[in-house]
Amino acid sequence: MESWKHAWRKGFAPQLSTAGLVALAAALEGDDRRLLQGATTSPPPVPLVLDWPPEAACPAALCGWLGDGLETVGELEEYFATVCRDADLALGEPAACRWFLNWADETPRAQMRAGLLAEVRRELQRRAK
Repeated sequence: MESWKHAWRKGFAPQLSTAGLVALAAALEGDDRRLLQGATTSPPPVPLVLDWPPEAACPAALCGWLGDGLETVGELEEYFATVCRDADLALGEPAACRWFLNWADETPRAQMRAGLLAEVRRELQRRAK
């Protein structure tokens, strides 16, 4: 299994809410402009804008924003940090979350969308059983 899939399946997917995964699936399917690659949020999480509403977010942070109702860049940054920490713990290795994050950031958008959408659907089907 590819490293990014392992990191997604064992580190990320189990801790994301069903509502977050549904929101992510919709963003992937529709090539939503709010789905960001190469950064966690837009605007970036700098002190001046932590209380601003996000304009876009990476796949993990998007789950917290559009799925769980988080409303500010600061909330998304905190959510993202927690998700990454918990993914590392689940995977049993420091910075193991990077296997998924690097893939999501560096893979051409169409390929990333197709690959991640298949994984999100897989997880949603698993939960529906």
